[in-house]
Amino acid sequence: MASGGGSPLPSFPASRTNTPSNLSPEARSTKRTKICVYCGSSPGFDPAHMEAARALARVMAANDIALVYGGGTVGLMGEVAKTLVSLSGPDAVHGVIPEALVRYERDPTYTSTLVSGDGPKLAVPEENIFGRTTVVKDMHTRKQMMAQEVLAGGPGSGFIALSGGYGTLEELFETTTWNQLGIHNRGICVLNINGFYDGIMAWIKMSVTEGFVHGGNGNILAEARTAEDAIKALREYKVSESQYKLSWASQ
Repeated sequence: MASGGGSPLPSFPASRTNTPSNLSPEARSTKRTKICVYCGSSPGFDPAHMEAARALARVMAANDIALVYGGGTVGLMGEVAKTLVSLSGPDAVHGVIPEALVRYERDPTYTSTLVSGDGPKLAVPEENIFGRTTVVKDMHTRKQMMAQEVLAGGPGSGFIALSGGYGTLEELFETTTWNQLGIHNRGICVLNINGFYDGIMAWIKMSVTEGFVHGGNGNILAEARTAEDAIKALREYKVSESQYKLSWASQ
């Protein structure tokens, strides 16, 4: 896990029952901007989704932004990773994947490197194609490591969701909830391709109207239609005045 220097980073929750600590301003790195991209391990039926992954990688490369992602080599995951590696080199990409998903979120041809832990040896992709890969024990560790890298990144670091399924939404909303609770203050943005996230954005507005999401917290999740606008949204992100100012470190 990258710490970026400074004081040690606090741990994010290993599960929803564990309370993380706030990241103090002193712990933040002023180094390279890092964006965690949540997205599907499938390409989707509309080619626009894969093109959006490539476009995001191109804009990240143009702005010297590093990628943290779920470590898959297929679907949108693989496309954004290998495109960025082709433009910025393997140091620009770090994939984090649980052992159980290695065989499901992997192109089976990428078997050149083997890593071993307590269990069987697992194949990981070539670093010069998909960047560095870390195999972890479970989903909670994956999310913890990805979040910590973003929080240790430079200005403009944050989270972007491309199109995806249940896993993408689960990661997106947990990160959004952490922001609402004051656990972090990084920007979160959905890259809304062909109206893919229209229903989610409508649901947020309805939740505000019905009193389940309060005040400015309805604006925690930013929306963009292009990769350029998504990067800009993170760079210009402002924390909601309605964010719960909770002291996680003391609980």
